[in-house]
Amino acid sequence: MSSQAALASRALPRLSACARRQLSASVKRSTVAAKRSLSSSSAVSGQTYFPQSIPKIQQHPQSASLHQQQQFQKHTHASLNPFKSVAIRREGKNRWERRAALTPEAVENLIKETGIKVYVQPSTKRIFSDDKYRAAGAIIQEDLSVADIILGIKEVPVKDLIPGKTYVYFSHTHKGQKYNMPMLQDVLDKKIRLIDYELMANEQKQRLVLFGKHAGYAGMIDGVHGLGQRLLGLGFSSPFLHVGMAHNYKTLASAKIALQSLGNTIQDEGTPKEFGPMTFTFTGSGNVSKGAQSVFKSLPHEFVDPKDLPKIAKSKNARLDRIYAAEVNVEDHIRHKTQGVFTSMDEYFAHPELFTSTFHKDIAPYSSMVINGAYWDERYPRLMTTDQLKTIQSDPTNQFRMLSIADISCDIGGSFEFMSHATSIEDPFFYVDAVDGKEHKHAEEPGVQIMSVDILPSELPMESSQHFSDSLYPFIKELIRDNHGHPVLAGATIAENGSLKPSHENLTKILQETHAKENLAKLKSALGAKGDSTTFGTKRKNVLLCGSGFVAGPLVDYLLRDPNVNITIASNSQAEATSLALGKANTKVVPLDVKDNAKMASLVKDSDIVVSFVPAPFHPIIAEHCIQEKKNMVTASYISPAMKALDERAQRAGITIMNEIGLDPGIDHLSAMKMIDEVKAEGGKVTSFVSWCGGLPAPEASNVPLSYKFSWSPRGVLTAGLNDAKFRMHNGFHDIQGKDLMKKHFPDVPIYPGFALEGVANRDSLSYADTYGLGPVEKLDTMFRGTLRYKGYADLMYSFNKLGLLNAENSQQNFSSWPEFMDSLLFGNNSKHDNQSRTAAIADRLDLPKNHPSVGKVVDALQWLTLMPSANAHNGAPFTAQNSTTSLDSFCNLLMNKLKYNPHERDMVILHHEFGVQLKDGTDQTRTSTLVSYGTFETYTAMAKTVGLPAAMATEMLLKGEIPEKGVLAPTMPHVYNTILEKLDREGVSVLEQIVQKGMRPMLKWGGSGVFK
Repeated sequence: MSSQAALASRALPRLSACARRQLSASVKRSTVAAKRSLSSSSAVSGQTYFPQSIPKIQQHPQSASLHQQQQFQKHTHASLNPFKSVAIRREGKNRWERRAALTPEAVENLIKETGIKVYVQPSTKRIFSDDKYRAAGAIIQEDLSVADIILGIKEVPVKDLIPGKTYVYFSHTHKGQKYNMPMLQDVLDKKIRLIDYELMANEQKQRLVLFGKHAGYAGMIDGVHGLGQRLLGLGFSSPFLHVGMAHNYKTLASAKIALQSLGNTIQDEGTPKEFGPMTFTFTGSGNVSKGAQSVFKSLPHEFVDPKDLPKIAKSKNARLDRIYAAEVNVEDHIRHKTQGVFTSMDEYFAHPELFTSTFHKDIAPYSSMVINGAYWDERYPRLMTTDQLKTIQSDPTNQFRMLSIADISCDIGGSFEFMSHATSIEDPFFYVDAVDGKEHKHAEEPGVQIMSVDILPSELPMESSQHFSDSLYPFIKELIRDNHGHPVLAGATIAENGSLKPSHENLTKILQETHAKENLAKLKSALGAKGDSTTFGTKRKNVLLCGSGFVAGPLVDYLLRDPNVNITIASNSQAEATSLALGKANTKVVPLDVKDNAKMASLVKDSDIVVSFVPAPFHPIIAEHCIQEKKNMVTASYISPAMKALDERAQRAGITIMNEIGLDPGIDHLSAMKMIDEVKAEGGKVTSFVSWCGGLPAPEASNVPLSYKFSWSPRGVLTAGLNDAKFRMHNGFHDIQGKDLMKKHFPDVPIYPGFALEGVANRDSLSYADTYGLGPVEKLDTMFRGTLRYKGYADLMYSFNKLGLLNAENSQQNFSSWPEFMDSLLFGNNSKHDNQSRTAAIADRLDLPKNHPSVGKVVDALQWLTLMPSANAHNGAPFTAQNSTTSLDSFCNLLMNKLKYNPHERDMVILHHEFGVQLKDGTDQTRTSTLVSYGTFETYTAMAKTVGLPAAMATEMLLKGEIPEKGVLAPTMPHVYNTILEKLDREGVSVLEQIVQKGMRPMLKWGGSGVFK
């Protein structure tokens, strides 16, 4: 308890704790009301206000009124038992998310007043330390399953939702947000009671528990910072440069002091005269806008009527020692389509389709900066479309207008159609050049700056958490008494006992569209929808999927969540494709022959986008058709030289060919670029990069030769082990020839102590220094990418190669048995041999003594694989690769049969990046990002999931026009990698980012096990 709180307690000895809080809140409200009455006149049109000092910031009062708290007391005295236990979960959606639903002080009060147990999941980044919660009486532990009620801030990943609990968090589901429908379905399946803070409101529909004003505070600060960056990019120094991002300030008060200093400079020096009078436009009049305006009022300002903006912007006599501001509301820019005027709010809310916005004509061309705090959903007119922005930007007289938009509301593709994605705190700005139809990251180039950070209150985590906790506290006390009838809690409940509450039953339809395709098919049939007709007013999109292998399943299922997507599965295996389409509406199967130009051209022409899951050599053929027909394309494969050669033609055709969007390559790019860009945004640099990735059997399925299993043809895996590799490590360049790759493996890769891993270098690591923007590779200590395997794999595979099993050049014969095939490789003839002579030949070929342990391991493996007779099978297994043309083909045939996954076995993928980082102050640091994912054969393998889902998400983004870049691309752009990583996290594919004390890089050695010379 703070010293001020303790003093208040001593001064009011006869009042209960609850009564003391009520009195304190009442005093605070009176103080705040008085301050507002003194300052509110500054927002009156035409009046000027120059702030001279910043008053001490008061603690935010509770949002619940005194009357509501008195009602709360009546409720709580009605029933005393049983109390429910509460848990506070650790936030993991974003590295900047440091807020907490309840402060340690609130936890202490809750425990003292009710005696309940409060559990707190440990966190090293939460704004309040674990020790503070522990001192408040909370139990710090990882497992939250013991609690009845679990509090969070952001959405909870599906994998973390515990059945039967009450969860309270911002679920972002009540508007029917499709990206969170899988989570809502899981809530229903697990019979979770879901309460959403956003819906906690009084009888007047005013929200009671919110961060709105804090989003406005931080958004305004960030917007001013961004405006300074934009003006500098245009070649103008300005006072705005001296304001940092909100998270740079310890408190809101210190941020306002910085703004006041900026204001003094504006008064003394003015804003750049080339831009004319600076005009800030605020949309909306709710908490978000009011919060932004309260920060803005720290600057010298003059509020004007929106209709006066054109006059001020064009005036030669307007003042440069202040910022002109206008609060724009519905009636200022919304007009009836036929009557040409704004009629009434009642009609607008009842029939928004009858109205249109004139923001692009009456407001935007006269605004230097727009601060968007207005509510929007798809029923209402946009503030501005992309075409309208193009018109504004095409007019030379608007050169210095619409410089920046601080989109605090952050509705993707919403109020501003061209706002394509949410940005991050470390990378908060992007630019939209509607004239050239592109997004970019360069303040020097044409375009309007967009700030669309979606977790703004987390930049002020202390104040926002305190305010939020105060607002939430009385309702938590109701919740722990299990008072389901409390009007605020009942109104905020979305789901309970496996069903949607009546007020949210409209979500049933969206859930069905997302998850129950058979119900959608019935609905479409009832509506008579066919072919390319529209469903619910949206034109259907046709996806051509070339290939039907095991990674296609997750892609098909994900894309079909959108009821407006049709998928044509083109495959040379009709049985496989038919199985993939079985039971799925909106799919059809057609034969595929990539070399049949006429049929390929027809298939591509009839599609909106093409996904290529055929073998990599065929991608360029399909890409040629996409260029010809001007259709976008997605593939999970590396950009080959043949694909790269198509880049200029793809750009001229105006299409995007997105490559390398699977696991490796794919998620490795996404997670690497996210961390690298974050380091750069912090003023640091990456000095070394180590990346490992591998698809493996789960440990319990690895008790076989090679400790490896195959879900698809082994040929690619085997030949990859014969590629040359080059990399930089420990400040030196290194090359390994393909024939020695397995011999010179890395015998120990210590990612997690529980995994016995080794690794081999993966092709050309050096080129990725350019791909990832790390600068000259010779200035890096390490630039390395490698493939993971369980220990023992490399030596055994090297031995197999030495024995001729990986020979891809010899002419294959037919044999009667697998030992006969092996004998032909060992002895060059079909004479009869026994295992003693075979063992001797193997030892000789490996240049090892006959009794060497490694020779014994090779013999054991060959016998297990039936390539040598075992004691109980002298004749050996029948040869089953009659049509193979090389030893490699025959060996692949055998491995596919012997090392396949059995029912109920699962696979695993591991992806691990290690970054050596030098911080802005010169301090060295090691950061990691790690993905470990398991699959099941009842659903998807881990490999299928981590390849198919990213490809599906990139396809989805292209269908929605969210990737404006053209040409042959890899997914290294922030709006791509941030979006897909967030979507993957919602699907349970999560990348864990950490700062570690000691990395593996100094310990890495690539001399192999020492068995072979």
